Amino acid sequence: MSDSAPQRLLFVSGTPANVREGSGTYVGIAALRRALLELGHEVTLLAPSRALGAWRRLWFNLRLRGINTHDTVVGFDLDGLFLGAPRSIAAIKGVLAEESRHERGWARISLALQARWERTRARSADRVIATSRYAASAIERNYGVAADRIRVVPEMLDFDAWRALLAAAPRHAHLRPRVLCVAHLYPRKDVATLLRAAAQLHSNAEIRVVGAGPELARLRGLSRRLRLDGRVRFLGHIDRSRLAEEYRNADVFCLPSRQEGFGIVLLEAMAAGLPIVAARAAAVPEVVPEPACGCLFTPGDAAELARLLDLLVGDAALRSDQGASGQRRAAAFAAPLVAAQFLRALAS
Repeated sequence: MSDSAPQRLLFVSGTPANVREGSGTYVGIAALRRALLELGHEVTLLAPSRALGAWRRLWFNLRLRGINTHDTVVGFDLDGLFLGAPRSIAAIKGVLAEESRHERGWARISLALQARWERTRARSADRVIATSRYAASAIERNYGVAADRIRVVPEMLDFDAWRALLAAAPRHAHLRPRVLCVAHLYPRKDVATLLRAAAQLHSNAEIRVVGAGPELARLRGLSRRLRLDGRVRFLGHIDRSRLAEEYRNADVFCLPSRQEGFGIVLLEAMAAGLPIVAARAAAVPEVVPEPACGCLFTPGDAAELARLLDLLVGDAALRSDQGASGQRRAAAFAAPLVAAQFLRALAS
């Protein structure tokens, strides 16, 4: 298969086709689809309009049986389980078996159940695409897929669109340094550690948390118990223009997550010229080289996180150096470059 000959691709994803519910997974799929369309390929996306539980997601896939009108089916995560095609690709974003270990209650049970279907999907596919070396090793370890059947293709960012949003975003004068966190609020994102770090800061930095999710109420309660009123702001879900405004007016970006298959928000932050403070976990060290582009801390260690945030907030030169390095690094993940890697992975 040539990576330049026009192809008919079917993308199948049980992740909702919107940023509010689809989070970084949808952002990555949408960027890849746009890049492939611009390269002249035909790409059809089948995805639900709202979030699906485990059984509804299985039903979503069952209803797709019999569709066989494309050269290649690319199923994201467990999706595309029952579709037949000349070539079947499993593009696994977050490795559900790994994600489930960091959740609680029904969410953990649901993810563990879906991981079983994802394992079946990965084993039956002609090729498996992972977003990082960490994700590739997790697929091999959890799902028993041979390493030579896995290709690593990183996430991408539509830099032209993102830079246009950043350029249009207004700058605001603010007296306090701003630390921005963008995450769908699941337990595995571990925003609680960021709140505990905020309670230990020596600086007067304001913590701004963008995102919604099942942990929001618990995090608000923790913030009250830590007496962080006025220090932490929960902004909920905001549109892309408002999000760009938050990035443009931040001084430091923080992602305390314990499990990331890649972390598109890290690309967004680096492209915005922000230094990163993130947990040294999962794929994060692959995306954010330390110390060139940011500072990494031991997952769950609030004291270490507080120390690093104070360091960056108080050192404008270090922020500038890391931000500039991050911008240069982020350029390697531009959509046309990664789309070409994706096509080569299909052709290999």
